Amino acid sequence: MKKLLSFALYDAGETILGALIFSTFYPLYITQHIDPKLYSFLYGSAFLLSFLLALPLAKVADRKALRKQFFALFTFLTALSGVLLSFSLSSVYANLIFYLSMAVFHQQAMVFYNSLLVGLSQRGFASGFGVAFGYLGSFVSLVFLAEWLKMPELFYQVSLIFLLFSLPALFNLPNPTSKSQASIRQVLTKGRFLLLVLAVLSLTEVANTLIAMMGVYLREAFGLKQGEIYRVIGLSALGGVLGGLVFGRLTDRWKARRLFPLGFLLWICFLLLLFFVPKDFVLVLGLLGGLCLSHLWTTSRVLLIENFPEEDVSVRMSFLSLTERIASTTGLWVWSFFMLLTENNYRLSALFMVVFPLMGALLYWFSRR
Repeated sequence: MKKLLSFALYDAGETILGALIFSTFYPLYITQHIDPKLYSFLYGSAFLLSFLLALPLAKVADRKALRKQFFALFTFLTALSGVLLSFSLSSVYANLIFYLSMAVFHQQAMVFYNSLLVGLSQRGFASGFGVAFGYLGSFVSLVFLAEWLKMPELFYQVSLIFLLFSLPALFNLPNPTSKSQASIRQVLTKGRFLLLVLAVLSLTEVANTLIAMMGVYLREAFGLKQGEIYRVIGLSALGGVLGGLVFGRLTDRWKARRLFPLGFLLWICFLLLLFFVPKDFVLVLGLLGGLCLSHLWTTSRVLLIENFPEEDVSVRMSFLSLTERIASTTGLWVWSFFMLLTENNYRLSALFMVVFPLMGALLYWFSRR
């Protein structure tokens, strides 16, 4: 239980860090000093750099069994960069460099954090428990911490909270000892792996679009007020906690390869409800949306561990991280295209997004052949 709790606490700390610094306070701060388009370009470039850096580092970690060492290194560097944000506000561009470095270090830490699942026996429950704690962390950070924190102290305060939540994982999680001699090319030339990554990407596209646009959708499609939107999103957090615990248990019992395809059905049902459900039943959408998200985050990382050699886990997790970054961009591009095509019809645009889980189901079927 100590290892499970340690894994989950890191997820909670990482979610608090993301919700408060990466998603809220820093973008609001830096876009007062530089063009938002420049910020978006540089932030996106940091993710590209992160992936290019993750591949060779993951290969070294897999070859020499240094997964936990890299996890610890990049966790500390993430926290250190966050602390430096509070003390470099006098120079906008130096501050921005620290922030972009923090984003790169954070992504590296997440790759090696996910790879530590290999060292746990209850991988499904550990993943789901982490997802549940992540949703709790997001709720607590936005509801209780956001109003209490003030600039510029908030950067080092949140970074130290993240580090504090990371300590149990740093001390208690085992370092997987398996080693790999396979090259990155050998990993990539396995067509089944690429098909599986694309299947995960198809659901991640919808998930990231939901996260970015749900508030706007509820306002425009259903005419909800701000308080009503918060209730729907609050229910999604409840669905995320519940789903993380349930799907984590089911992943261990049924295996991720059997449970993951349920996600295609869940997302299809969710998108159909977005189109057909009347306003009086909109709270159901929040609960179902949280279940869909928690299913994806819980099963996807276990799926890669379960279906491929454990000694290559860090390289494969770097590609999982890449799918999340790609989906953050392309999902919104496709949504914008559908909105243009339907002349700003939110319900119809949401219905068109059903093409992603349908395509993903087909890719998953081919990957199992």
